[in-house]
Amino acid sequence: MQSLTGSLRSLALTPTATRATVVRTLATSATASAAVWTPRTKRTGVLARKHGMTALWAQDGTRIPVTVLELDATQVISSQTYPAAGKVPARHTVIVGTSPRKAKNTNGALMGQFRNAGVDPKMRVAEFEVTEDALVPAGTEISAAHFVPGQHVDVQAPSIGKGFQGGMKRHGFAGLRASHGVSISHRSHGSTGQHQDPGRVFPGKKMAGRMGGRNVTTQNLLIERIDTLHNVLYVRGAVPGAPGSFVRVEDALKKVGWKAQMREKRGIGRDEGEVLAGVKGLPMPAASRDMAKSWPREVQRSGGFK
Repeated sequence: MQSLTGSLRSLALTPTATRATVVRTLATSATASAAVWTPRTKRTGVLARKHGMTALWAQDGTRIPVTVLELDATQVISSQTYPAAGKVPARHTVIVGTSPRKAKNTNGALMGQFRNAGVDPKMRVAEFEVTEDALVPAGTEISAAHFVPGQHVDVQAPSIGKGFQGGMKRHGFAGLRASHGVSISHRSHGSTGQHQDPGRVFPGKKMAGRMGGRNVTTQNLLIERIDTLHNVLYVRGAVPGAPGSFVRVEDALKKVGWKAQMREKRGIGRDEGEVLAGVKGLPMPAASRDMAKSWPREVQRSGGFK
């Protein structure tokens, strides 16, 4: 964690021309493998550990808030293929684990999976649905270069639990009058029912109750920078979950999958060889740590900032 902290202290964005060259080099290397990413490919996601937020600075002084996500020894446990059954098509999944864990603290069922894969026990395990061309061999350690700067990702994690809260904090109600006519109920949510008929409160009524602690998906977050040495992603914007928690990171359903299909259908970027704006391709089936050793330590997305 000390090396990661030191890396955060020296954050600075490179000029636009340099960023464009580096990003295109990474994309070209990614598409040089046997399997080539297509707009209809669904790659595996990863489990990452959230380390809080920091900021990147553009050359013109623009401040870009980013969340730091670390891929802590993220490895593939197994790849599964489920044959078609009746009207249900065949399914392909990849099970990923992250963050080392002591064997004595791991139950026997999980230890059997880790032994079969030949990997050390992990603290968290998650399953991701993929297409057949994106199956990853067991034991592969996934690098931060799995995501290309300039692409968007969907991040999912349980939100921070805030306990029992009132209607104003939980739902943004205005409350009652703060001066005359209200007695010791200024932050009340007001009436919750009707008359004797129906004589009850309908389910789903916005009232006081438990707030947070639910699974939240934040869509279309931009990858600003990757650090292949420390295996860190710098994601623009806020990510759900408390610092130190685990989050799921996947290619954005809308701005990677659907948008790439739209560009392919309309022929956008065909002459430049781009499947997304500024991105020529994504690593297939995944970017391993060994694959990323020949790439630059830090890769920043090209283009300006909004």
